[in-house]
Amino acid sequence: MLPAAELPSDGASPDHERSQMILEQLGRVVVGQPAMLEQMLITLLAGGHALLEGVPGTGKTLAILALSRVLGVTFGRIQFTPDLMPADVTGLSTFDPRERDFVFRPGPVFADLLLADEVNRAPAKTQAALLEAMQERRVTIDGVSRALPEHFTVFASQNPVESEGTYPLPEAQLDRFLMKIAVGYPDAQDELELLARYTAGFDAGEPGTFALSEILAAGELGALRAAVRRVRMAEDVRAYVVALVRATREDSALALGASPRAAVALFRASQARAFTQGRDYALPEDVKELARPVLRHRVLVAPDAEIDGITSDERIDAVLRTVEAPH
Repeated sequence: MLPAAELPSDGASPDHERSQMILEQLGRVVVGQPAMLEQMLITLLAGGHALLEGVPGTGKTLAILALSRVLGVTFGRIQFTPDLMPADVTGLSTFDPRERDFVFRPGPVFADLLLADEVNRAPAKTQAALLEAMQERRVTIDGVSRALPEHFTVFASQNPVESEGTYPLPEAQLDRFLMKIAVGYPDAQDELELLARYTAGFDAGEPGTFALSEILAAGELGALRAAVRRVRMAEDVRAYVVALVRATREDSALALGASPRAAVALFRASQARAFTQGRDYALPEDVKELARPVLRHRVLVAPDAEIDGITSDERIDAVLRTVEAPH
């Protein structure tokens, strides 16, 4: 087996260029968040779901709305609140007197791209309804199983600094997200650019000012996802993925290490990143770049380490330094 960096390439699919076009379009709307946009696109191409965590006003909702317009897919939004019921997510059957029968009214979950805004504000039962749909890509209502759209993808958001009136997602439910994307503040130059765009007529509350082009037609997202699955990963890079995940279980500063599902997630995400970089093979660099967003919500810092201010990102960085990458 050749080392990963020396693997011959037959040339990446020409479709990868459209992934760059998608990022370019999103950059016209969302300023100063290139990492967030790239990780959202990787999540989408890998067929997973993402949890975006950041303070309000950093472009999370705007990015998801813009992505739906660039892809030309159906978009749904759920504003999670403490009184939200599972039926508000999945839909329900109501009696239609004209038909003299019950008629199913689909909920917002029946969309290609779903924004679950402030997902940690809803009680556990409602969160579970959404997370079950994410895992099964189906919902069962009144004993009838209904398939969700083919490209069903959830981007959920939560505010990291508010705790009052919230219901934090348990570790088992967090594990359903391919990535947890940390969204920070843009730098000063990007904020100046943002104000310049508003001066020129842009308004985040008015989608008509976005000036976005639709990059993918109906059905083309499936073709891109199929191309991502064909991205090759050498045996030594696969072994590197497994070694990183297993090392989290041996870290004394972590009370909970990453599960085998985390290895699958890191594998899939690395394939998608390689695709966006124009390669038909994955490198250790792809794995390293995505270790934080793929693993940070799948490990749990031990209480004594947490008291000392140690974070999951710091322990993932320590694992990356400890486990030798293939050359």
